[in-house]
Order: sequence, then structure tokens, then C-alpha cells
Amino acid sequence: MINIIGTATYLPEKVLTNDDLQKMVQTSDEWIVERTGIRERRIASQDVYASDLGAEAAKRALKDAGVEASRIDLLIVATMSPDMLCPSTACVIQQKIEAWNAAAFDLSAACSGFLYALDVAKKFLESGEYKTALVIGTEKLSSLVNWKDRTTCILFGDGAGAAVLKKGEKGHSILGIWLGADGRGTDLLKIPAGGSMLPASRETVDKDQHCIQMDGREVYKRAIDVMCRISQESLQKSGLKKEDIQLFVPHQANKRIIDSVAKRLSFPEEKVFLNVDRYGNTSAASIILALDDAKREGRLHKGDHVLIAVFGAGFTWGGAVLKW
Repeated sequence: MINIIGTATYLPEKVLTNDDLQKMVQTSDEWIVERTGIRERRIASQDVYASDLGAEAAKRALKDAGVEASRIDLLIVATMSPDMLCPSTACVIQQKIEAWNAAAFDLSAACSGFLYALDVAKKFLESGEYKTALVIGTEKLSSLVNWKDRTTCILFGDGAGAAVLKKGEKGHSILGIWLGADGRGTDLLKIPAGGSMLPASRETVDKDQHCIQMDGREVYKRAIDVMCRISQESLQKSGLKKEDIQLFVPHQANKRIIDSVAKRLSFPEEKVFLNVDRYGNTSAASIILALDDAKREGRLHKGDHVLIAVFGAGFTWGGAVLKW
């Protein structure tokens, strides 16, 4: 059994409230809360990068696990806001935490990234060739937001979380992870420029093509349908019923999406974890931020079954069941 033996998060100090946004774009606290449930989000300063957020979360997770950085032999970073295209943010974080014995690479699955990375790490550890893995979800989405677009700039925030995984009897067991994707949705949520298709140019900058673009209405509908389906599939494949689940941890993108999914699955409000109101959508950091918050808030107890559901650009999605 592959277990999570330590978790931690790191968030920038700066809080950007809806009232602050009201001074930047035509919006209001009432409008944002009604449509998203978000009240504030964290924003990193200009000289702090995704690797800095991820490195700090990693150090805290290692401390929580009681593991030295030198013992990590696999380091995976899930992010859609890497420091740069090359080298990987994982290698930058490796240098910052001095995890010199680790193989290190990035994984790109947008908001589903942490769950994808968790499953990859799980399978590497199951092979027996690696002993201890560090999985990080880190985002500095404030660098990718068009702050003139009120439909997207209200949604995203910065933050990072990390988990240490090891094979053994102690820790929080990963009972199963199930992943999926549908590339037919690639145009609905994207950052068009900055890659080989649209290299940086004056035109791409002038057209804000290096910023997040989203068809909010269509993404909203797809997210609800897919998160319901992957949740049901995860329960079926794990041999559990919804009554066996003590806490449902969905991707924290929009409270209306979460409420709709929970209603369709018949999960009562007290079994659904929410922190989107405090952090907004932190993409690949969302699930680990939620898990660590739930742990610190006393929402998770030994033996609890936790159901996770995520949905991200690509489209990608995933479900998981943990035994805490």
C-alpha cells in the first residue's frame, strides 16, 4: 500500500479581496460571490515564483513527514504556471530544497495535475525502484491572468501544497486513483501563446494571448457532468458507497459547481469540504490545499474515507479514494 506520510501548504501573505478587485475592473463583491462563492484569493509578489511557493510547501511537508530532503528519490511537480518552459520547475525546486538524490520532472494536467502526479508517484513507488516520493502542486496564476478581464481575473489565486509518499503501513492510504481526458475540449480553457504554436511576439502580447482564456459557460457544464461521473466511478471501483465517505473533497474552482455536484451525488453539506471562498481556484494546488486544510481544521480522522474529484483544462479529470 502506498501511503501519504506528510502534507503541508504555503500561501502568499497578500490577500486580494473582491472589494480590491472592484477598484480594478467592473465588478462587485456581491456579483463575484453569487457566481463563484469566492471572497478573496492570495497573490504572490513579483519576485516570488511558482518554484518558491512549491519549495516552501515541500520543506513543510518533509518536516511533517519527518523525512530529510536527501531521502527523496522522486520529485514530481504539477503546475500550469512553471517558472519557465525549460528547465522544469521540479529541477528548480530540487535545487532550492537540496533533494539531490531525486529524479525530478514536471507534469502538466492543469487543475487535475496534483491527482495525476499523485498517481504517477504511486505507480513508481509500487514498482519498487523508488522508495520515497515528493509530489507538489504549485501555481502562480496571477502571472497568467488578464487583469482587465472580469470573467477570469476574479477566479484564480496563487498557492502551493505538497505531499510525501512512501510504501508501508503507516500514513494515509491511497486506495485508488482513476484518471481521464477529452482533448476535444482544448479550445474551451487555454493559454494560447508562449509555446511553439504562437511564440511570444508583440502581437501575442498586445492581444493578451499569454493569459488564461475560458468559455466559462461551457466549462461550467462540462465540469459538473464529469465530476459527477468520475465520483461515481471512483466509488464503484473502490467498492464503496457514498454512505461510506466521510469527506468529499472536490476541485475548488467555483462553489456553484461544487454545490451542483454534491447535490447530484446526494452528499450533505457537512460532508463537503470548501475553501474556494478563501483561495479561489489554485489549479494544480487546489486538492492538496484542501486536504491539508481539512486535516488542520480537524475534518479528517483516522479511518475516514475521502473521495476526491477534479476537472481541468484539456479537458482532464480524475477521482480518488483515500483512507485517512
